[in-house]
Amino acid sequence: MSQSLNSGDHWLLPVGVEETLPTEAARIETLRRKVLDLLNSWGYELVMPPLMEFLDSLLTGVGHGLEIETFKLTDQISGRMMGVRADMTPQVARIDAHYLRSNAPRRLCYFGPVLRTRPDCLGCSRVPLQLGAELFGVKSSQADIEIVELLVETLSSIGLENLHVDLGHMGIFQGLSSSENLDAQAQEKLSTAIGSRSRDDVAHVCESLELSQRATELFVLLTASSGEVDTLSLVSEQFLDASEDVRQSFENLSQISASLKKRLPATRLYYDLAALKGQSYHNGLVFSVYMPGSGRAIASGGRYDDIGKAFGRARAATGFSLDLRAISTYVKQSDTDTEKSIYANFKDDPALFDAVRQLRLQGQRVIYRYDNEQSDNNSENRTQLVFKDGKWIVE
Repeated sequence: MSQSLNSGDHWLLPVGVEETLPTEAARIETLRRKVLDLLNSWGYELVMPPLMEFLDSLLTGVGHGLEIETFKLTDQISGRMMGVRADMTPQVARIDAHYLRSNAPRRLCYFGPVLRTRPDCLGCSRVPLQLGAELFGVKSSQADIEIVELLVETLSSIGLENLHVDLGHMGIFQGLSSSENLDAQAQEKLSTAIGSRSRDDVAHVCESLELSQRATELFVLLTASSGEVDTLSLVSEQFLDASEDVRQSFENLSQISASLKKRLPATRLYYDLAALKGQSYHNGLVFSVYMPGSGRAIASGGRYDDIGKAFGRARAATGFSLDLRAISTYVKQSDTDTEKSIYANFKDDPALFDAVRQLRLQGQRVIYRYDNEQSDNNSENRTQLVFKDGKWIVE
């Protein structure tokens, strides 16, 4: 039986959909401005992809794996199926490949809401405020280093401390899979088992795929291969008989780790070879950032070369993204969360109007009160604009 709108629940929002009230909205907006200014200082240009578009375009290439996450609707003008974006990264890749069409490196950033059919975790929003940065056209590991360093600086700039970064490399898993001629379905089963960190589950999947004993040992080893980056060499030694692709991936990960250790001395760096995020399109370094009390990654990213191939131009690419709404809950309250107001009793006085205008131009928040109405009872601030000695002053 359907619930009546008269039941008192007509104001409730769907699970995972929330309203942002003034204090939180002010904090998020302050963070947005600060982060976008920082990204601009690194050379990242802001783009604004559309909120929705035709489904066959939205889910092209890397976006195909997002199909289950995408809300679909019919365009009343064309009759074609459309989708509301669940991730902005594929859209930004299309902008780089199809519209900008430059062979030079291109740094792009973006911010906006995305909509997902289901939350990423219990209690997570289905309408994240996604912010990200992408570096296209640089295949060198130096681009990966820049992206990780930029992400850490971004989080540090808004007051997040005690960060630690987990580094992984999809090339290791993909190299092992290629040596065993595993198709996409088999890789998906195996990566899921490895991600569960259950040695028995991985061994069982390997047995069902009829893999060799040595291949099984190496896949099982991935489940327990994590620790401080200084110990990465000890793990790589156990893969010396693997393919050249696997050994090169270890070398790439080691070089990136060594450079980041110098660049980010205050950040704890770890490796985690069982972190196989986005294995359908990532093909190099992957990373996640954690902080005490977060319980899950607060930001993540990685390399995904040739992302623009589906749009007519293959390009090297690496980047990161985060949910600014979720991030804001970890940011300490500041003066912007309790912004001070100056109250002025409205009078038909040009001198008052000018005084209010000048204060606002200086960045002050001035609120008129009409008919002697009281200021917000919750306000700790009782600053007023008063008329004294022939002029309007703040006291």
